[in-house]
Amino acid sequence: MVKERPIGITILAIVAIIAAINAFIITLQMLHLLPTYLGPVAFNQFSLIGALIWGFIAFIWLGIAGALWIVHPSGWLWMVLIATFDLIYGIICVLGGSSWEAMAPLIIISGLVLIYCLLPGTKDTFGIPQ
Repeated sequence: MVKERPIGITILAIVAIIAAINAFIITLQMLHLLPTYLGPVAFNQFSLIGALIWGFIAFIWLGIAGALWIVHPSGWLWMVLIATFDLIYGIICVLGGSSWEAMAPLIIISGLVLIYCLLPGTKDTFGIPQ
């Protein structure tokens, strides 16, 4: 039986695709192929390892979007894990000297996604026990 996908889960899947695009942009910025456009980023300006990690995260976000689209419980779990990782990373970047303007989209979107994922209705949709 196919689960019905609520509009909120569809929005989460779209946000996951946007997060994949953002991670890909960060990858290109770390390789100095795109300029930093939201303020200076203090560390990891050029980092091949950082670019590889963010490229990998972009592909993880695409996988999460696919799992959310079919309302698979692993999509919820990975969305919570990666949103938490992004939130912590954004805060560490700000504490490390990056500008708030550069990290605000990452922190705000990750925080909102995490809050939405932890709502009881969202957990019920994926069959996650309370």
